[in-house]
Amino acid sequence: MSVILLFGLMIVLLAIGVPVAFSMGLAAFATILYDGLPADVVFQRIASGMNIYSLLAIPFFIYAGELMLYGGIAERLINFAMTLVGRFRGGLAQVNILSSTLFGGISGSAVADASALGSVLIPSMTKRGYDTHYAVNVTTSAALIGIMIPPSHNMIIYSLAAGGGVSVIALFTAGIIPGLLMSGLLMLVAGITAVRRNYPREAFPGWAAVGAAFLGAIPGLGLAIIILVGVRFGVFTVTESAAVGALYALFITAFVYRSLGWSGFRRATMNAVRTTSMVMLVIGTGNSIGWLLALHQLPLQVVHLLHSLTSEPWLILLIINVALLLLGCVMDMAPLILICTPIFLPVVKSLGMDPVHFGMLMMINLGLGLLTPPVGAVLFVGCAIGRISIEEAMKSVMPFYLALFACLMLITYIPGLSLWLPSFFGN
Repeated sequence: MSVILLFGLMIVLLAIGVPVAFSMGLAAFATILYDGLPADVVFQRIASGMNIYSLLAIPFFIYAGELMLYGGIAERLINFAMTLVGRFRGGLAQVNILSSTLFGGISGSAVADASALGSVLIPSMTKRGYDTHYAVNVTTSAALIGIMIPPSHNMIIYSLAAGGGVSVIALFTAGIIPGLLMSGLLMLVAGITAVRRNYPREAFPGWAAVGAAFLGAIPGLGLAIIILVGVRFGVFTVTESAAVGALYALFITAFVYRSLGWSGFRRATMNAVRTTSMVMLVIGTGNSIGWLLALHQLPLQVVHLLHSLTSEPWLILLIINVALLLLGCVMDMAPLILICTPIFLPVVKSLGMDPVHFGMLMMINLGLGLLTPPVGAVLFVGCAIGRISIEEAMKSVMPFYLALFACLMLITYIPGLSLWLPSFFGN
């Protein structure tokens, strides 16, 4: 009854428009009172959920992404991508996806990716004769690559929700191959569609221009290299790498590119503070939800339920995928990671699935929820930039959605895609 009250009240609060963090916190508070526990417990769980050293990486990564966003990094990455793949049919779509792959390794955020690159590329694609709904779908689908390519703060949240027993650097490393796979499948779909619709191609500027564009992009790309190489070889921890990354982003944008003015610095700082406060409050209230789920042994009950339905591991994984896809339609990614990880992780562990592998499954699965109404944050950003309705965007979404779903299935049933690189580095 307590679990029914917890989820029932949370669903009602979300339905009437209460913000996610407050819905989770109020539902946990009501459930604790129903259980006859001291009211102070929920506030202690919220505080303890946020008071974790490793979570310091999240505000630093968010800040680094915002500084890169307002410091002109996106334009240089787009220019580099343009010289490489712009000459192919539907070249701007390929530029869009490749730029998202590069920028995702800097921002670690799908929403930031869609906002930064979409504001430049969606208008450019429309002017060159691309359908606006196609430009929006290319941008929003490619933005999900930022969830998989490190640094991704959603992977840090997953590590926390998994009880801290999953290495963040192992998750970062595991996301590289799935992220590149996602990029390749999206480029294939975008190219086939571009050929069918006879979208234009851009002139090849020559290899000298490619080299010059690459040199211009190197300082921006250095952030991802510093984080991965520095952590991999023990120069600093993931949290320390985030702080170094934020300082590096400030130095590059303000003193190397000299494209970050006072106005951009203020906007980047305020956006980082706003985003961090929302994420941390969700983490705190999510911790209280997770504590209640453990108290009432819901994860164990879900394990028994799924094993009673079928003994086939592939079918259990399919059921979990469908459940996560449906939940992603009605709730944002971060709270779902915090709520669903304690429920489903014991299930997949009972099947012998590695927690790192399951983390990759959750990243891309819940990332798909960012493209689906009514809560698809990335979809809303793309539609707002393209100035089209969600209904208009649905005209060409299916090929891209199917490509991402195919990537989800490959990651789910081929563990090596996620686990080969971490095992190669000894994670």
